[in-house]
Amino acid sequence: MKLHASFYSLLFLALVLAAPAQDRSAEAAQHDTTTAAAAAATVAAAQPAAAPAPDFLEHLVDSILEVFNVSSSGNTVTHYVIAALFLVIGLLLRRVVTNILFHYLKKLAAKTETTLDDKLFPALEAPTATFVMLLGIFSALKVLKLSASTDHYLAAGATVAFSLNLFWGLLCALDALIDHAHEIALERQMGVAAFMPWIKKTLVALFVVLGLLLTVQSLGYNVSTILSGLGIGGLAFALAAQDTIANLFGSIVVAIDQPFKLGETVKIGANTGTVEDIGLRSTKIRLVDKALVIIPNKLVSSEAVVNLSRFTSRRVEQVLNLTYDTTPDQLEALVKEFRALIVAEPEVDPASVHVYFRDLAASSLDIWVVYVAKDADFAKHMALKQRLNLAFMRAVTARGLAFAFPTSVMHLDGPVAKQLAGGKV
Repeated sequence: MKLHASFYSLLFLALVLAAPAQDRSAEAAQHDTTTAAAAAATVAAAQPAAAPAPDFLEHLVDSILEVFNVSSSGNTVTHYVIAALFLVIGLLLRRVVTNILFHYLKKLAAKTETTLDDKLFPALEAPTATFVMLLGIFSALKVLKLSASTDHYLAAGATVAFSLNLFWGLLCALDALIDHAHEIALERQMGVAAFMPWIKKTLVALFVVLGLLLTVQSLGYNVSTILSGLGIGGLAFALAAQDTIANLFGSIVVAIDQPFKLGETVKIGANTGTVEDIGLRSTKIRLVDKALVIIPNKLVSSEAVVNLSRFTSRRVEQVLNLTYDTTPDQLEALVKEFRALIVAEPEVDPASVHVYFRDLAASSLDIWVVYVAKDADFAKHMALKQRLNLAFMRAVTARGLAFAFPTSVMHLDGPVAKQLAGGKV
């Protein structure tokens, strides 16, 4: 029994001593893992960051420095000489581009039938010359050994400069294309010609905004954050400028439908006059009394527009009133003569002529006359109407008849009638 008790006592003591040893082993393993991780982090921090991939200018400059066997870490006389050489080459190439290349392109454009290249080449001359000069300037700066912060700002400046130069060239090309389209619209007398100036302004504004956003994005900024901020501000602006936006959309509707153009006579609502200007916000109409009416485009797009300058022909409808002493035979003869007078006019469409004895009115016998003048010109239309009206009057006078005017007959009865009949009042 004592032996067994001693055995169990030794076993218990071994277990107690083994447990702390296991705990110490786990703590040691954890400590080793933490130490290894810290060492790895220290080694990673000690290693230099990976250099960004060289751009086109850096590759060009490095290749030229290798040709001259220039490998010094600092700026030497050779560096400054090569930088000056880049500037001189940039100036010379700029002269070549402006005085030789574009001079030849302008001469070539003058021989072509289209006028688009006559506008396009002069518009692209300045952006191209500026691009060559920027290439020379930044190449010269890349040759010099500058500090890291200076190189960073230099790279950002190069990105902005070349991006803006690119968008400037595209903007000049767009401007030339729109001007060419405007000329074509004017030559063909298209209705969109009146809207080309503000279409040009709108496209240029959108292009400038797009160019600025892409330039900002090329610098590493998050454009979506900027756009979200502009969206909130744009919502507030839209609420504050509802009428302006409505007029803008009204002008777009007018541009698409083209209900009128400059110089045409129109009737918009209660205003009748000649269109003098079509803008983004309003349309200006010169009335008959020479007063100027400015109508917002949102009203122009919602009102009924009557274009008085686009008649294909002019219809005349009138009623000739004869007195009741006209006999049926005389009336029938007048109807035939009126029809013959109208059909005899070469400016009248014969199929449109209608002459009928239409009504036994309260104080007249009414002859209804309808005809259509082929020419839509207002002055010719009025001359024709005057000529036929005079012919109608001569026909009535030749038969000893007369035109009626509103009259009324009063019949009296009783004592008052007898007094009037006897000459007594």
